[in-house]
Amino acid sequence: MMNTALTATADRACKPRRFKATRTVLALILREMATTHGRSPLGYLWAVIEPVAAVALLSLVLQIALSTPPLGTNFPLFYATGYLVYATYASVSNKVALAVRFSRPLLEYPAVTALDTVLARFLLNMLTQMMVFYIVLGGIVLIFDLSPILSVPSIALSFLMTAVLTLGIGTLNCYLFTAFEGFEQLWSVAMKPAFLLSGILFLYDDVPAFWRDILWYNPLIHITGEMRAGFYGTYEAPYVTPAYVFALGMGCFALGLLLLRRHLRAALLK
Repeated sequence: MMNTALTATADRACKPRRFKATRTVLALILREMATTHGRSPLGYLWAVIEPVAAVALLSLVLQIALSTPPLGTNFPLFYATGYLVYATYASVSNKVALAVRFSRPLLEYPAVTALDTVLARFLLNMLTQMMVFYIVLGGIVLIFDLSPILSVPSIALSFLMTAVLTLGIGTLNCYLFTAFEGFEQLWSVAMKPAFLLSGILFLYDDVPAFWRDILWYNPLIHITGEMRAGFYGTYEAPYVTPAYVFALGMGCFALGLLLLRRHLRAALLK
């Protein structure tokens, strides 16, 4: 009977903490919306204009050089299914990595934790990128009067892999950017080749076997391949291994969260 009472007391104590954490994350999301987009004349419109311009320019340049895209017959659709995945990863992971720096003054309050700032930035920016993806791809299908054979499970799986990888890499970098001066610049340089090595401009299947064995370890190759399988009914991507992407993302998230909890305070005092 005493054990039952203690359990009930513990449950009542946990519920307010969960509720407070949820309120904190929502408050941080609203703050992010106001400071990031609310003060800009274009606001959220710029989040759509930028990828549209990138896909249009990329399609125009490569259409001049190539007669047909590596898959299908429509250049904008092919490059959008690759570029938008990469843009989501690059944009959201970078926003998450800067979460502590963006909300540093608020971390002085006991109710706000580093995890709250990470989740707030991740949720807002991931939902924004999903909205952009829907608008841009939907616009391409309507403008060019396309009839893609969609595989909703493949598209959903690609988004899920992107979300897990983005949250993991972003959380780990959130600590590393704070703890080590200059790491942010080093990471930025290291990520420059990612645009060319993530299957945006080519198909993994068209790469020589030696380079395929190396490119396989790039998680973005798996995400891009699964997204293309979702938009092209005749395309199969047997090389895609979701377990690898999920393990990498979740491992980075666990490590990043552990470092933030144990060593963030010391890193902020440097």
